Amino acid sequence: MSAAFRRLAAELGGLVQGTEPTPEFDRAMRIAEALLFAAKEPLGEEEIARMLPEPALAGMILARLRQHYAGRGVELQRLAGKWTFRTAPDLGYLLAETTEEPRKLTRAGLETLAIIAYHQPVTRAEIEDIRGVASHRGTLDMLLETGWVRMRGRRRTPGRPITYGTTEAFLVHFNLDRLSDLPGLDEMKGAGLVEGINPGFIVPLPSDDPGLAADEDALEPDLFEALTEDRLAEGEEALDPDDDVPHR
Repeated sequence: MSAAFRRLAAELGGLVQGTEPTPEFDRAMRIAEALLFAAKEPLGEEEIARMLPEPALAGMILARLRQHYAGRGVELQRLAGKWTFRTAPDLGYLLAETTEEPRKLTRAGLETLAIIAYHQPVTRAEIEDIRGVASHRGTLDMLLETGWVRMRGRRRTPGRPITYGTTEAFLVHFNLDRLSDLPGLDEMKGAGLVEGINPGFIVPLPSDDPGLAADEDALEPDLFEALTEDRLAEGEEALDPDDDVPHR
């Protein structure tokens, strides 16, 4: 353990007792703060640690910064396992006129996104079975274009259909650190989002494991790119789809 590390470790203990921060600790805090403010995307702890005088203290420094900014105009949040500064939720309305209006999803798009989020990995046929309607192809194209949904792999079943899942961008956009932060059935009921459902209805808990499931095969890299380009190109002609038909 280096002398600088020991000083910083002692400093952390001193902060609990209310002592003044040392120059070494203050510099580490300022470095982490500057990196987070300048970053266009959320930063992982490892990325921040590489720039600090003592990388092993990155977690403690981030926790200290999060505490320091709690309740202020901007807050340090952990999204998708990474760190970023965000406007305090109660002040978001002040910036509404200066931000670009995101494309609004149709009801079909929202339902499809919710099914993918909770049931991933899931195929298009499985999405249609859950919704009870045959989805327009443009619905999935739109979700792929937003960057919130990705092609994960192929199901090991006849026809080897493509499976879909959410992305890191989905977690960041919806202010989630991990998929397990998605609201459960009790939370949905409390918010009045579900009413009159069957007693046996359950909301699955999606896995935070980014790896392929036991019944999935990886997409070939060149095939993945070709499929993505082809689907988006075709979807450009029908990116406002809500013309679902009854699923039979």
